[in-house]
Amino acid sequence: MTLKTIFALPALATVTLLAACGGGSDTTRDSIRAVGSSTVYPFATRVAETFTRSNPGMKSPIIESTGTGGGIKLFCSGVGANTPDIANASRRMKKAEFETCAANGVTEIIELQIGMDGIAFASAQGGITMNLTPAMVYAAIAAKPYGKEQTAKLWSDVDPSLPSEPILVYGPPSTSGTRDSLKELILEVGCDSNPEMKALKDSDKDRHAQICTEVRSDGAYVDQGEQDNLIVQKIGNNPKAVGVFGYSYLEENQDKVQGLPMNGVEPTYENISTFAYPGARAMFVYAKKAHLNAIPGLPEYLAEWAKNWSKDGPLAKIGLIASPDDVRAANAKVATEFTTINGSDLK
Repeated sequence: MTLKTIFALPALATVTLLAACGGGSDTTRDSIRAVGSSTVYPFATRVAETFTRSNPGMKSPIIESTGTGGGIKLFCSGVGANTPDIANASRRMKKAEFETCAANGVTEIIELQIGMDGIAFASAQGGITMNLTPAMVYAAIAAKPYGKEQTAKLWSDVDPSLPSEPILVYGPPSTSGTRDSLKELILEVGCDSNPEMKALKDSDKDRHAQICTEVRSDGAYVDQGEQDNLIVQKIGNNPKAVGVFGYSYLEENQDKVQGLPMNGVEPTYENISTFAYPGARAMFVYAKKAHLNAIPGLPEYLAEWAKNWSKDGPLAKIGLIASPDDVRAANAKVATEFTTINGSDLK
């Protein structure tokens, strides 16, 4: 039975059918449900607010911060009222995730690049300052830097130019898209600055991934869950700590925290938008085409993103970095025509 057929059933029959399938209290849903990235969360809630104002009579979308990986897993679990309509992601969907979606009947997926963000390294205002590089960050927080025992206790153990202060980094968990981006944009880059590690990537990809992306678990790197605001609080209360989160949280809390440069480049709007800053990344929203005619307001909500993501739009005012003009134009078309991806260029 298709999703459209299920939603066309009388309310009582719908409840009975989906309850039998584990739908629970979410069986007669008349509001949009989005799950996923904590970094995208503030932007998604702002779009939900403008959507509600623009569409009186429609219920406000429900936005949940579950982390990118966790959100996509829920999104890919199937179609129907007991599954999310949207997955917010601070990195692009992986090929393996796309294949899981397909295996579970989620075969038509709309992909919107909503804008850009940067992985910001920050400390408290007046706190520790450092000019970091990907190699320094990797050597400081990797479980086994370059395949060797992790012995660094102080930042100066990593590089004599850094402060003689204990390494303490508050960062995202393994389910977070920010963590995935940290691995890809910073840790792997730092690891591959070593020729042996770069060669290992071709000879043993799994071993390379283990050495280059696993973070230490001895207390020097502290997983703070999916609440980026908690990281802001932690470093705000400890001048010797470093935090890792999306640029929007740095922008929002400039009275409390300061950005740390990477390769001598500050994490600013301009530097991220031009990819001058090493931690620049794109952010995405994924939607099920099968839900467009079943969930009230879903087409309008997707179109609402395109109305808000301009350089001087509402989302820019809370830290979103606008995509280049051509990318925005292409995605604005997707937001109204609902074209889907085939997964061929996913990694």
